[in-house]
Amino acid sequence: MMIDNFIKCKNDVLKTLLYFDVFNYPLTIDEIASFSQFSLDEIKQSLNELTKDKFIFFKTNFYSILDDNELIERRVKGNEQAAKINNKAKKVSRLISQFPYVRGVFISGSLSKGYFAHDDDIDFFIITKPNRLWFARTTLIAYKKVFLLNSKKYFCVNYFMSDDALEIAQKNRFTATEFVTLMAMNGKGVYNKILNHNNWILDIFPNFNQDKGGDIIKPKLTKRFLEFIFNGFIGDFLEKKFMEITQKHQQKKFKLLNKKEFEIAFKGDKNTSKHHPSNHQIVVLEKLNKRIEEFNIKHNFNISLES
Repeated sequence: MMIDNFIKCKNDVLKTLLYFDVFNYPLTIDEIASFSQFSLDEIKQSLNELTKDKFIFFKTNFYSILDDNELIERRVKGNEQAAKINNKAKKVSRLISQFPYVRGVFISGSLSKGYFAHDDDIDFFIITKPNRLWFARTTLIAYKKVFLLNSKKYFCVNYFMSDDALEIAQKNRFTATEFVTLMAMNGKGVYNKILNHNNWILDIFPNFNQDKGGDIIKPKLTKRFLEFIFNGFIGDFLEKKFMEITQKHQQKKFKLLNKKEFEIAFKGDKNTSKHHPSNHQIVVLEKLNKRIEEFNIKHNFNISLES
Protein backbone atom coordinates (compact mmCIF):
# COMPACT_ATOMS: atom_id res chain seq x y z
CA MET A 1 0.00 0.00 0.00
CA MET A 2 1.34 3.44 -0.91
CA ILE A 3 2.22 5.64 2.08
CA ASP A 4 -0.41 8.31 1.32
CA ASN A 5 -3.09 5.66 0.81
CA PHE A 6 -2.04 3.91 4.02
CA ILE A 7 -2.43 7.16 5.98
CA LYS A 8 -5.85 7.73 4.42
CA CYS A 9 -6.92 4.21 5.31
CA LYS A 10 -5.81 4.61 8.92
CA ASN A 11 -7.66 7.90 9.19
CA ASP A 12 -10.75 6.29 7.68
CA VAL A 13 -10.61 3.41 10.18
CA LEU A 14 -10.09 5.79 13.07
CA LYS A 15 -13.01 8.00 12.06
CA THR A 16 -15.27 4.95 11.96
CA LEU A 17 -14.14 3.84 15.41
CA LEU A 18 -14.50 7.37 16.76
CA TYR A 19 -18.01 7.61 15.34
CA PHE A 20 -19.14 4.46 17.11
CA ASP A 21 -17.24 5.50 20.21
CA VAL A 22 -19.95 8.17 20.54
CA PHE A 23 -22.28 5.22 21.24
CA ASN A 24 -19.73 3.31 23.35
CA TYR A 25 -19.83 0.59 20.71
CA PRO A 26 -16.71 -1.40 19.72
CA LEU A 27 -16.65 -2.90 16.21
CA THR A 28 -15.60 -6.12 14.51
CA ILE A 29 -13.27 -6.00 11.53
CA ASP A 30 -16.15 -6.82 9.16
CA GLU A 31 -18.20 -3.94 10.55
CA ILE A 32 -15.27 -1.56 10.14
CA ALA A 33 -14.86 -2.73 6.54
CA SER A 34 -18.54 -2.09 5.79
CA PHE A 35 -18.07 1.56 6.86
CA SER A 36 -14.83 2.01 4.94
CA GLN A 37 -13.70 3.03 1.46
CA PHE A 38 -10.77 0.61 1.49
CA SER A 39 -10.23 -3.10 0.88
CA LEU A 40 -10.24 -5.66 3.67
CA ASP A 41 -6.49 -6.26 3.29
CA GLU A 42 -5.79 -2.53 3.60
CA ILE A 43 -8.02 -2.32 6.66
CA LYS A 44 -6.33 -5.31 8.31
CA GLN A 45 -2.91 -3.71 7.79
CA SER A 46 -4.13 -0.41 9.23
CA LEU A 47 -5.73 -2.10 12.24
CA ASN A 48 -2.56 -4.07 12.96
CA GLU A 49 -0.44 -0.90 12.88
CA LEU A 50 -2.89 1.13 14.97
CA THR A 51 -3.20 -1.66 17.55
CA LYS A 52 0.56 -2.17 17.68
CA ASP A 53 1.08 1.54 18.37
CA LYS A 54 -1.77 1.52 20.94
CA PHE A 55 -3.84 4.12 19.13
CA ILE A 56 -6.68 1.60 19.33
CA PHE A 57 -7.30 -1.64 21.25
CA PHE A 58 -8.36 -5.14 20.29
CA LYS A 59 -10.13 -7.58 22.62
CA THR A 60 -12.25 -10.66 21.90
CA ASN A 61 -12.90 -9.83 18.24
CA PHE A 62 -13.67 -6.14 18.86
CA TYR A 63 -11.72 -2.98 18.09
CA SER A 64 -12.18 0.15 20.16
CA ILE A 65 -10.70 3.58 20.78
CA LEU A 66 -10.75 2.88 24.52
CA ASP A 67 -9.11 0.05 26.44
CA ASP A 68 -12.23 -0.83 28.40
CA ASN A 69 -13.55 -4.36 28.99
CA GLU A 70 -16.92 -2.99 30.11
CA LEU A 71 -17.56 -1.71 26.58
CA ILE A 72 -17.15 -5.24 25.23
CA GLU A 73 -19.44 -6.69 27.90
CA ARG A 74 -22.03 -3.96 27.24
CA ARG A 75 -21.99 -4.65 23.51
CA VAL A 76 -22.31 -8.42 23.90
CA LYS A 77 -25.23 -8.02 26.29
CA GLY A 78 -26.92 -5.55 23.93
CA ASN A 79 -26.42 -7.91 20.99
CA GLU A 80 -28.09 -10.70 22.95
CA GLN A 81 -31.04 -8.46 23.80
CA ALA A 82 -31.38 -7.46 20.14
CA ALA A 83 -31.59 -11.12 19.13
CA LYS A 84 -34.37 -11.65 21.67
CA ILE A 85 -36.37 -8.63 20.49
CA ASN A 86 -36.17 -9.43 16.77
CA ASN A 87 -39.35 -11.54 16.70
CA LYS A 88 -41.26 -8.70 18.35
CA ALA A 89 -39.87 -6.28 15.76
CA LYS A 90 -40.99 -8.57 12.91
CA LYS A 91 -44.54 -8.80 14.29
CA VAL A 92 -44.84 -5.03 14.70
CA SER A 93 -43.39 -4.51 11.21
CA ARG A 94 -46.05 -6.78 9.72
CA LEU A 95 -48.72 -4.86 11.61
CA ILE A 96 -47.43 -1.49 10.35
CA SER A 97 -47.30 -2.81 6.79
CA GLN A 98 -51.07 -3.37 6.88
CA PHE A 99 -51.89 0.27 7.61
CA PRO A 100 -53.30 2.27 4.69
CA TYR A 101 -50.77 3.55 2.14
CA VAL A 102 -47.69 2.00 3.80
CA ARG A 103 -45.36 0.68 1.07
CA GLY A 104 -42.18 -0.16 2.97
CA VAL A 105 -41.21 -0.77 6.60
CA PHE A 106 -37.63 -0.55 7.89
CA ILE A 107 -36.03 -0.63 11.33
CA SER A 108 -33.45 2.03 12.12
CA GLY A 109 -31.74 3.18 15.32
CA SER A 110 -29.84 0.91 17.70
CA LEU A 111 -31.70 -2.29 16.81
CA SER A 112 -30.65 -1.92 13.17
CA LYS A 113 -27.04 -2.13 14.39
CA GLY A 114 -27.78 -5.35 16.27
CA TYR A 115 -27.97 -3.69 19.68
CA PHE A 116 -30.85 -3.18 22.13
CA ALA A 117 -30.76 -1.88 25.71
CA HIS A 118 -33.55 -1.83 28.28
CA ASP A 119 -34.25 1.88 27.64
CA ASP A 120 -34.15 1.66 23.81
CA ASP A 121 -37.13 1.89 21.44
CA ILE A 122 -37.77 0.05 18.20
CA ASP A 123 -37.44 2.84 15.63
CA PHE A 124 -39.32 2.52 12.35
CA PHE A 125 -38.59 4.22 9.04
CA ILE A 126 -41.67 4.03 6.81
CA ILE A 127 -42.20 4.58 3.08
CA THR A 128 -45.69 5.57 1.97
CA LYS A 129 -47.70 6.04 -1.18
CA PRO A 130 -47.31 9.53 -2.71
CA ASN A 131 -49.78 12.12 -1.41
CA ARG A 132 -50.84 9.92 1.49
CA LEU A 133 -47.83 10.22 3.82
CA TRP A 134 -49.66 12.27 6.43
CA PHE A 135 -52.73 10.04 6.27
CA ALA A 136 -50.56 6.99 6.93
CA ARG A 137 -48.63 8.76 9.67
CA THR A 138 -51.75 10.01 11.44
CA THR A 139 -53.43 6.60 11.46
CA LEU A 140 -50.29 5.02 12.92
CA ILE A 141 -49.94 7.72 15.57
CA ALA A 142 -53.64 7.36 16.44
CA TYR A 143 -53.20 3.60 16.85
CA LYS A 144 -50.23 4.18 19.15
CA LYS A 145 -52.11 6.69 21.30
CA VAL A 146 -55.35 4.71 21.58
CA PHE A 147 -54.29 1.06 21.63
CA LEU A 148 -50.74 1.33 23.00
CA LEU A 149 -51.53 4.16 25.46
CA ASN A 150 -48.97 6.31 23.61
CA SER A 151 -46.13 3.93 24.44
CA LYS A 152 -43.36 4.09 21.82
CA LYS A 153 -41.23 1.28 23.24
CA TYR A 154 -42.04 -1.11 20.40
CA PHE A 155 -43.78 1.38 18.10
CA CYS A 156 -41.59 4.43 17.52
CA VAL A 157 -42.77 5.65 14.11
CA ASN A 158 -40.64 8.75 13.75
CA TYR A 159 -39.56 8.96 10.09
CA PHE A 160 -41.71 8.81 6.95
CA MET A 161 -40.86 9.37 3.29
CA SER A 162 -43.06 9.34 0.20
CA ASP A 163 -42.38 6.71 -2.45
CA ASP A 164 -41.85 9.35 -5.16
CA ALA A 165 -39.43 11.61 -3.22
CA LEU A 166 -36.75 9.42 -1.67
CA GLU A 167 -33.70 11.70 -1.72
CA ILE A 168 -32.34 12.27 1.79
CA ALA A 169 -31.91 16.00 2.42
CA GLN A 170 -29.03 15.96 4.93
CA LYS A 171 -26.05 14.23 3.36
CA ASN A 172 -23.50 13.38 6.03
CA ARG A 173 -21.93 10.49 7.92
CA PHE A 174 -24.83 10.25 10.36
CA THR A 175 -27.56 9.92 7.72
CA ALA A 176 -25.38 7.62 5.60
CA THR A 177 -24.74 5.36 8.60
CA GLU A 178 -28.44 5.21 9.43
CA PHE A 179 -29.27 4.33 5.84
CA VAL A 180 -26.72 1.55 5.31
CA THR A 181 -27.72 -0.11 8.60
CA LEU A 182 -31.47 -0.08 7.88
CA MET A 183 -33.17 -3.45 8.35
CA ALA A 184 -35.62 -4.05 5.52
CA MET A 185 -38.68 -5.69 7.07
CA ASN A 186 -41.54 -5.30 4.58
CA GLY A 187 -41.65 -3.88 1.06
CA LYS A 188 -39.41 -5.91 -1.21
CA GLY A 189 -37.44 -3.74 -3.63
CA VAL A 190 -38.09 -0.47 -1.79
CA TYR A 191 -34.55 -0.33 -0.36
CA ASN A 192 -32.96 -0.44 -3.81
CA LYS A 193 -35.32 2.28 -4.95
CA ILE A 194 -34.14 4.50 -2.06
CA LEU A 195 -30.51 3.75 -2.90
CA ASN A 196 -31.07 4.76 -6.53
CA HIS A 197 -32.09 8.21 -5.28
CA ASN A 198 -29.14 8.47 -2.87
CA ASN A 199 -26.03 7.35 -4.73
CA TRP A 200 -24.01 9.85 -2.68
CA ILE A 201 -24.04 7.24 0.10
CA LEU A 202 -21.79 5.03 -2.02
CA ASP A 203 -19.18 7.80 -2.00
CA ILE A 204 -19.03 7.51 1.80
CA PHE A 205 -19.61 3.76 2.28
CA PRO A 206 -18.97 1.86 -0.98
CA ASN A 207 -18.44 -1.47 0.83
CA PHE A 208 -21.72 -1.92 2.68
CA ASN A 209 -24.04 -4.84 1.99
CA GLN A 210 -26.67 -3.63 -0.46
CA ASP A 211 -28.51 -6.94 -0.56
CA LYS A 212 -31.45 -6.07 1.70
CA GLY A 213 -34.60 -8.02 1.00
CA GLY A 214 -37.72 -7.30 2.95
CA ASP A 215 -40.89 -9.36 2.69
CA ILE A 216 -43.51 -8.64 0.07
CA ILE A 217 -46.43 -6.75 1.57
CA LYS A 218 -49.66 -8.61 0.79
CA PRO A 219 -52.39 -6.12 1.69
CA LYS A 220 -55.31 -7.54 3.61
CA LEU A 221 -58.90 -6.76 2.72
CA THR A 222 -59.14 -4.00 5.37
CA LYS A 223 -56.14 -2.16 3.93
CA ARG A 224 -57.40 -2.44 0.36
CA PHE A 225 -60.87 -1.23 1.40
CA LEU A 226 -59.56 1.80 3.33
CA GLU A 227 -57.29 2.81 0.46
CA PHE A 228 -60.23 2.51 -1.95
CA ILE A 229 -62.36 4.75 0.29
CA PHE A 230 -59.69 7.43 0.79
CA ASN A 231 -58.12 7.51 -2.68
CA GLY A 232 -60.37 10.37 -3.74
CA PHE A 233 -61.09 13.93 -2.64
CA ILE A 234 -61.85 12.96 0.99
CA GLY A 235 -58.35 11.51 1.31
CA ASP A 236 -56.87 14.61 -0.36
CA PHE A 237 -58.63 16.84 2.17
CA LEU A 238 -57.54 14.74 5.16
CA GLU A 239 -53.96 14.54 3.88
CA LYS A 240 -53.66 18.32 3.80
CA LYS A 241 -55.45 18.78 7.11
CA PHE A 242 -53.36 16.17 8.96
CA MET A 243 -50.14 17.84 7.76
CA GLU A 244 -51.29 21.29 8.87
CA ILE A 245 -52.41 20.09 12.31
CA THR A 246 -49.18 18.17 12.94
CA GLN A 247 -46.91 21.03 11.86
CA LYS A 248 -48.76 23.58 14.00
CA HIS A 249 -48.55 21.27 17.01
CA GLN A 250 -44.80 20.73 16.55
CA GLN A 251 -44.09 24.44 16.10
CA LYS A 252 -46.01 25.26 19.27
CA LYS A 253 -44.55 22.47 21.39
CA PHE A 254 -40.92 23.00 20.31
CA LYS A 255 -40.89 26.77 19.82
CA LEU A 256 -37.64 27.13 21.79
CA LEU A 257 -35.63 25.50 18.98
CA ASN A 258 -34.06 27.87 16.50
CA LYS A 259 -35.07 27.60 12.83
CA LYS A 260 -32.11 25.45 11.75
CA GLU A 261 -32.46 23.04 14.67
CA PHE A 262 -36.21 22.77 14.12
CA GLU A 263 -35.87 22.03 10.40
CA ILE A 264 -33.40 19.21 11.08
CA ALA A 265 -35.38 17.72 13.97
CA PHE A 266 -38.84 18.12 12.41
CA LYS A 267 -38.50 18.05 8.66
CA GLY A 268 -42.03 18.14 7.35
CA ASP A 269 -43.50 18.65 3.88
CA LYS A 270 -45.82 16.71 1.61
CA ASN A 271 -43.11 14.05 1.04
CA THR A 272 -41.30 13.81 4.38
CA SER A 273 -42.07 13.67 8.09
CA LYS A 274 -39.27 13.41 10.62
CA HIS A 275 -39.88 13.63 14.35
CA HIS A 276 -36.56 13.75 16.25
CA PRO A 277 -37.07 16.27 19.10
CA SER A 278 -33.75 15.38 20.75
CA ASN A 279 -31.93 16.50 17.57
CA HIS A 280 -29.93 13.29 17.63
CA GLN A 281 -28.17 14.02 14.34
CA ILE A 282 -26.66 17.32 15.49
CA VAL A 283 -25.70 15.90 18.90
CA VAL A 284 -23.94 12.88 17.41
CA LEU A 285 -21.95 14.88 14.84
CA GLU A 286 -20.90 17.41 17.47
CA LYS A 287 -19.70 14.64 19.77
CA LEU A 288 -17.88 12.97 16.89
CA ASN A 289 -16.04 16.18 15.94
CA LYS A 290 -15.06 16.73 19.57
CA ARG A 291 -13.61 13.22 19.72
CA ILE A 292 -11.77 13.75 16.43
CA GLU A 293 -10.25 17.02 17.65
CA GLU A 294 -9.13 15.46 20.92
CA PHE A 295 -7.65 12.43 19.15
CA ASN A 296 -5.81 14.59 16.61
CA ILE A 297 -4.25 16.68 19.37
CA LYS A 298 -3.35 13.72 21.57
CA HIS A 299 -1.83 11.53 18.83
CA ASN A 300 -0.80 14.09 16.21
CA PHE A 301 -3.22 12.84 13.55
CA ASN A 302 -5.03 14.86 10.91
CA ILE A 303 -8.45 13.20 10.74
CA SER A 304 -10.94 15.49 9.01
CA LEU A 305 -14.00 16.80 10.83
CA GLU A 306 -17.56 16.07 9.73
CA SER A 307 -19.80 18.88 8.52
